[in-house]
Formats: sequence, C-alpha cells, structure tokens
Amino acid sequence: MKKISRHQMRENAFILVFERIFNDSPVEELLALARECSDMEITAETERMFKGVEANKAVLDEALAANLKGWTLSRISKVSLAILRLGIWEILFCDDVPDDIVVSECVKLATDFAYDDDIAFVNGILGTVVRGRAQEGKKQG
Repeated sequence: MKKISRHQMRENAFILVFERIFNDSPVEELLALARECSDMEITAETERMFKGVEANKAVLDEALAANLKGWTLSRISKVSLAILRLGIWEILFCDDVPDDIVVSECVKLATDFAYDDDIAFVNGILGTVVRGRAQEGKKQG
C-alpha cells in the first residue's frame, strides 16, 4: 500500500461523508465499496475520520447549527455540509492537527468541490467554531 498525504486522506474521508448523506447503507458497507474503487485509498486514518464524523454527527450538526446566522442545516449545500462536518469533527475531536490547518484544508476542499460562494461560507463557519472554542478555553482556563 502506497503512502498518501494527510490531504488525500481528508479528501477521501470527505467523499465518504458526502456519500453517506445520500446513502444510508451501513458504514462498513460504504467502506468496503470504497476499498474496491481503484481511485480511492482507504487508510486507517481515512476510516477513523469517516467513522468519527458518523459517530458524532449529532454533536457536529449541533455545533454547526449554533454557528449559523440566518441559515438552517437544510439550506446548506450537501458538499458544504460534508466539508463542515469533517472540519468540525477535526476541530473538536482531533488534537493532532492545528485548527488553522484544518480550516485551510477544508477551504481547499471547498475550492475543489463546491461553488465559489461556498468557499467563504465554509471558511466563515469554521473560523467561528475555532474562535468559539478558543473563547471556551479562556473561560475554563
């Protein structure tokens, strides 16, 4: 198995999270199908990201909804929703990647897969989540 970059792992996890929005097949079935695809490498980290988003979807959507101003989850494009779920999961549950890198990587995903308007939206929402988390840290510290 060849080594792939963290960005490629994140992109593959995004594709799985996006697919899951439309496909309620069991997670293991989606992973098995993805492993059969010659264009997609499913590493342990990719699987961890995808399963992490799936296991925490309610928490992620709650955090997302709390940071929407005049929007609802149903108004967000499915591509942006998948990117935001993945990004918020990494911000809230992963300490191995700095938040600013997560935001930058998610903006890159939006640049590659979403509409132009979605790029600023993704950046704004994730920036708000990061700032809110920093404020919580100051209150607790």
